[in-house]
Amino acid sequence: MIKVLSKTIRIFIIILFVVASTSYIHIIETKSYSDNINKNVNLSTMALKADEFRENDIYSARDTYTGDLTGYVYNCPLCNGTLGCLKDYNIKDGRTTYEDRTYGTVKIVASSTNLSCGTIVRFNAYKMQDNPIIAIVLDRGVTGNSLDLLSSNLDEAFTLGRTVITYDILREGWGE
Repeated sequence: MIKVLSKTIRIFIIILFVVASTSYIHIIETKSYSDNINKNVNLSTMALKADEFRENDIYSARDTYTGDLTGYVYNCPLCNGTLGCLKDYNIKDGRTTYEDRTYGTVKIVASSTNLSCGTIVRFNAYKMQDNPIIAIVLDRGVTGNSLDLLSSNLDEAFTLGRTVITYDILREGWGE
């Protein structure tokens, strides 16, 4: 008799539990509505737009090199006062900059033939200034990936010394 009563009580408790749980459970339904017409995100289009932005951004690096940075003056012992890329551009008056249509006033650097004439580079020369220097390749006379910054006087060139730098190519050659 105790077994039957125990079994009955267990069944009763199970039924009570099932009934209680189903009657007290409230199902909450949450819906989100959006009136946005552009519901689909096209990731391919977004990637193409990002590439287009980088191509149109004149300060995005196209490539990066490491080399020595030195300074020189127009009348150095091996210099003749003219530029290798622009023979008619007068630097004998101490001019060390060039007016580029895209980048504005930029410094002048000499490079090897690894970089085309008109190439725009960006580098840091902390011995001279805190901000990055934007320069254009208008001269020759160095080897490898080195750059030689046209300086207005010998003191400035000596202050620069020989420094290992990493520089970015912003434009290759004269561009368009």
